[in-house]
Amino acid sequence: MPSLVEQKLSSLDFWAKPQAERDEYFAELRAEDRPVFCPLSDGPGFYALTRYEQVAEASRKPEVFSSAPTAVSLVDPPPQVTEYIGSMISMDDPGHARLRRIVSRSFTPRLVERVTGDVAALARRIVDDLAERGPCDFVEHVAMPMPLQIICSMMGIPVSAYDDVIDATNVILAVGDPDHVGADGRDRPAVLAEKFSYLHGLMADLGRLRREKPADDLVTALTSANVDGEALNDRDLGRFFALLVIAGNETTRNALSHAVVLLTEHSAQKDVLVADLDGRLPSAVEEIVRYASPVTWMRRTLSRDHEMQGHVYRAGDRVILYYNSANRDENVFRDPHLFDITRSPNPHVGFGSPGPHFCLGAHLARREVTVLLRELYARLPNLHATDAPVRQRSSFINGIKVLPCAF
Repeated sequence: MPSLVEQKLSSLDFWAKPQAERDEYFAELRAEDRPVFCPLSDGPGFYALTRYEQVAEASRKPEVFSSAPTAVSLVDPPPQVTEYIGSMISMDDPGHARLRRIVSRSFTPRLVERVTGDVAALARRIVDDLAERGPCDFVEHVAMPMPLQIICSMMGIPVSAYDDVIDATNVILAVGDPDHVGADGRDRPAVLAEKFSYLHGLMADLGRLRREKPADDLVTALTSANVDGEALNDRDLGRFFALLVIAGNETTRNALSHAVVLLTEHSAQKDVLVADLDGRLPSAVEEIVRYASPVTWMRRTLSRDHEMQGHVYRAGDRVILYYNSANRDENVFRDPHLFDITRSPNPHVGFGSPGPHFCLGAHLARREVTVLLRELYARLPNLHATDAPVRQRSSFINGIKVLPCAF
């Protein structure tokens, strides 16, 4: 396949194309009998891992497929950004294991129980407001408030900061989207550094406050945690918050938005769901995540030479794990392009493939999506999209910016 064709993967114009066209292209890549290399004009290029087994193997072997120096950029970030993004997602062991251990133990049963109650109460308030408001933008009024408010509530972020937090997450993830890259002529690294700095500063201030005045929130747990003599310092805390608010907010919000699009386009599937919400929701949520793949890819860098499926990758090679393609692999999923809320089994990689970097917040994300969809379709079963979604211009996130809805 000509290299010019392969360059589609680094072109935002390609990612703006309809889903069916992108799916067809990835099917061609999965059928290739050689590794697909994608050159870049501003970097050394990368190999595209498009098959399920490739993504799974790379995820299972972090000692070979390293997350450092970054898992979230096709090219290495500039120095002014690097200092902010060294979160767990872009780290290997032992540093990754240390942070994950501290964070995992801070999610106490009491905190999880409180968050579970918060999700149900918030879902009721969101649908109350929607029923009163009428036709509106689903993203702004329904999908966005749920994960943002839950995460900020967990961390103890004041309500007054919510708008600035969501603006920062939008800018950080919207690589190349003109709606989110400053209109003042500054280059993207400068804008990114500003937004990351804001999130880190917000968390540093709150961390200092919670060390002096503990509260019943996650920041207090993280700043007072002592796992094998270790706790999070201010930099760790800022990096973790940036990861949590960006990954937890964007992926859940986009899964919810895609759910409405998919259930509008596949009305028979919505009828099946509404007829047995409690029975069908668990598998429906998994299928929505598989089909939408809110996080499209992650990057790994080879720490040493490694042979996989007959090809030797060399130390220093960069590979991109395309979750969206793995979730359409014909060798794993029957009728992979069919949206089927009864699909079973459904071993999708929408939260990452099993391994040390599997999404720490997968359980919370599933709960948020399940509870809000149950509330929406129990009370407003005719909820539907009234126009095509306005998609985010990004290769990394399969995002929806605007989604008109009615019921």
